Amino acid sequence: MSLSTIKNKRIVVKIGSSSLTSRHGEISRRKLERLVDEIVMLKDDGHEVVLVSSGAVAAGYRKLGCLSRPTSLPEKQAAASIGQGLLMEAYSERFISHGYTASQILITRSDFSDKKRYNNARNTINVLLDRGIVPIINENDTITVERLKFGDNDTLSAKVSGLVNADQLLILSDIDGLYTEDPRNNPDARLLEEVYEITPEIEASAGDSASEVGTGGMRSKIDAVKIAMASGIPSFLGDAAKPNIIYNAVQETARGTYFTPQDDSENLDVRRQWIAFHSGPEGEIVVSDEAKAEITEHKSLYPTGIEYVEGYFKKGAVVRIKDIDGIQIGLGVSNYSSKDLIKIKGHTKEEIADIIDFGPQEAINNADLVCHTRLAVPLLS
Repeated sequence: MSLSTIKNKRIVVKIGSSSLTSRHGEISRRKLERLVDEIVMLKDDGHEVVLVSSGAVAAGYRKLGCLSRPTSLPEKQAAASIGQGLLMEAYSERFISHGYTASQILITRSDFSDKKRYNNARNTINVLLDRGIVPIINENDTITVERLKFGDNDTLSAKVSGLVNADQLLILSDIDGLYTEDPRNNPDARLLEEVYEITPEIEASAGDSASEVGTGGMRSKIDAVKIAMASGIPSFLGDAAKPNIIYNAVQETARGTYFTPQDDSENLDVRRQWIAFHSGPEGEIVVSDEAKAEITEHKSLYPTGIEYVEGYFKKGAVVRIKDIDGIQIGLGVSNYSSKDLIKIKGHTKEEIADIIDFGPQEAINNADLVCHTRLAVPLLS
């Protein structure tokens, strides 16, 4: 089957460090050029591609004078400042040889948590894709501190997929899919070719990174897939070293694991993706058992159901919603400041009008609320 028979897709491709570097830790032009050539095949057939690429630290640490991958943060950041330029130069040269332009976008987690910058990033990427350009995205390792990191580019690629409303996420690494057990330890482990739900058994089988140059292991890939599936985006996990892996994955003929969201699952729109996975909660609202039951049925939260308000926040802030036992139910955008919520909690809408200038009936509208129990994916901690 030719890709021309498949509708044009917006595809996010994540390539790990080990898939781009030689055993000496430097950029392998052969590996990089082969993967670019496969992306070009997609572009030639009319697909839009966003590339999330690791490899900056791995590409730069030897030129920094290090004999092995550095462990200290300053050395990692210095290596990334060298390697990112080398990485983009290699990508740009190969794409240009095929008649395509590549662009560089460096992102930190704070760019996602700030709603304005989040929207700006989405708008920028959309313009690039509309003009036929290939955005190449990486975390801004040179300046990012630990508390502002995504953690790994698996997570970043899943969040970028939601940001651009992708049709498919391809996560390529040095492993050829999800197995029932670690195949390095058990030769009888079986490849799972199709997954429709991330079960506790699947999460328990996830291990750590097997690569000296990578940061994300199977666990990070499973967490990334969970984010993508919550956003309604099918994902694929496969070995970047396999010939035509990118091209075949889009055709769904590649060896690997295909993760497909269930048709009856609750998919998040862009706004609620931001609330669930990117926002920075500024306070907490503790609700009654009755309100908890309504929230889990995708209903709004009203002041009558609020027991306590913790923290200081303004109107429009994202807050955590917890039950009376302290268990997080979800996240939502508050229609009132913490000061006003403390005044009106437990009151009916008729009583509220006598307490403060009347606002919305809901403390949190259901359109601005993401319920943890309905998603079965981790929200922000």
